[in-house]
Amino acid sequence: MSELSISVAPKGLSVDKVSSLSIHFDWRTLIPLASVAFTQVLHTTLPVASTYRTKVLPWFTWFNVVAIGVLAILAVVSLFNSRYRDHFTHKSWFLGVAFLLLNLYNLITVKFDLIPSLYFPSPERIVYVFLTDWFFILRCLVYSLRLLLGGFFLGALLGVLTGTLIGWSQRWNYWIMPCIRIVGPIPSTAWIPIALVVFTKATDAALFLIALGVWFPTTVLTSSGILNVRKSYFEVSSTLGASNLRNVLSIALPGAAPNIFAGLFNGTSSSFLTLMAAEMIGCKFGIGWYINWQRETMAYSQVYAALIVIAITFSLLINLQFKIRNRVLSWQKGTIRW
Repeated sequence: MSELSISVAPKGLSVDKVSSLSIHFDWRTLIPLASVAFTQVLHTTLPVASTYRTKVLPWFTWFNVVAIGVLAILAVVSLFNSRYRDHFTHKSWFLGVAFLLLNLYNLITVKFDLIPSLYFPSPERIVYVFLTDWFFILRCLVYSLRLLLGGFFLGALLGVLTGTLIGWSQRWNYWIMPCIRIVGPIPSTAWIPIALVVFTKATDAALFLIALGVWFPTTVLTSSGILNVRKSYFEVSSTLGASNLRNVLSIALPGAAPNIFAGLFNGTSSSFLTLMAAEMIGCKFGIGWYINWQRETMAYSQVYAALIVIAITFSLLINLQFKIRNRVLSWQKGTIRW
């Protein structure tokens, strides 16, 4: 049995109230906690390698202590919340393995010194960057998000508009589709030299490149989605007196919505790649510029910290898009597997 149920039944309580006081324990909620505790035990007991020349910092220990406290609180909360307990137990093995991999990296860097510490900083030095340089990294991230979101929404708007024209009108399809087939497959980063010449400001060039990276997949998938909508829907709607604009807004775009979101997901990945490349080459600020600057000064702990920030930010944006997609396409739930 993976769960242990305990019901507390004070005298005089009804059956419904007793069930609400039930405590359900699942041993899998302790897997991440045990993994972090094991990591801390090894970090405390094993000596630092004699060849390790970098100053030893206490921040990895503090990180483990905070993680143990947070995971302990989450394990206690899971005793009383069945919905959260199911979610936590589902993620428990992944969290446990993630902390073990972090433990392995700590052993390789600090305890055994098997890889160059200059290029592969220890976890404690990466945590130290977050403690000392967090405000500047946050400023760079905000600057990058301003460029990213501006270019993303511009590319998404133009992509949906272009895809709708191609999917709905044979005349527009005749003139635009050949251009898309020629220009679209070219990576947006390949246009960086031309964009830096055409636009007087590097930020404008970055906005153009990001919008271009989002525009192509959104256009292609939007047009594909509209072309796959059943023609009978438009015939019935037109018979009832609907105009072409009404058919586009009420039938074509809702029917193509799953494809549109797929295009936006692909465009998000492309926009991040383009943003990093544009900031490393032309922009004078931003998270990509920060990575390039720290790389040139051989400060690889800052580089790793910035990469972690990028990974977290990208994950949050993708999850936000999934939630929006689930809300907008709630009518498809149960018929299409997401």
